[in-house]
Amino acid sequence: RRASQHMQVDRGRRIALIGLRGAGKSTLGRRLADALGCPFIELDRLIEQDYGARIPDLIEMGGLATFRRYERACLERVIDEHETAVIATAGGIVSNAETYALLLRRTHTVWIKARPEEHMRRVMAQGDFRPMAQNREAMADLVAILDARRSDYARAQAELDTSEDTVEESLAKLARTAASFAAGGAR
Repeated sequence: RRASQHMQVDRGRRIALIGLRGAGKSTLGRRLADALGCPFIELDRLIEQDYGARIPDLIEMGGLATFRRYERACLERVIDEHETAVIATAGGIVSNAETYALLLRRTHTVWIKARPEEHMRRVMAQGDFRPMAQNREAMADLVAILDARRSDYARAQAELDTSEDTVEESLAKLARTAASFAAGGAR
């Protein structure tokens, strides 16, 4: 029953934010969830909580494939337990075809994006350089990652470019997108 349940398109009132680090997924997701009065779930934090270690440590101990299995298990749980939620995903969630297909079927997806320079500025402001630690070619790496994932990110139902906007402006746009999902809009 569970497998067939995940094959159907049933997004409920779940909104998943996808995109690279520094786009604004966590900031906007938390604020949107507050505005909608629903849970905000950072999938990475849930994985860390469930599996008892930080993401880099989980990857180091079990490998990337194991981490992706954990990610899928946590996503399935969120979908099963929450009809309404705002979910911030890791940038690499699109790299596992089955997990990403599940996300697209069972949530309203929004690609939160920004210009590469903006991503880099925001990530550095957070003091977070993984997986770009000690890499002098970090911008080239970021652009390459974005290029590799662009077609997958573009499968989202909606896109929101946060490059030129304040948090409040981006939040207002995201809230309008959420309202269109609730009204049956977007693809």
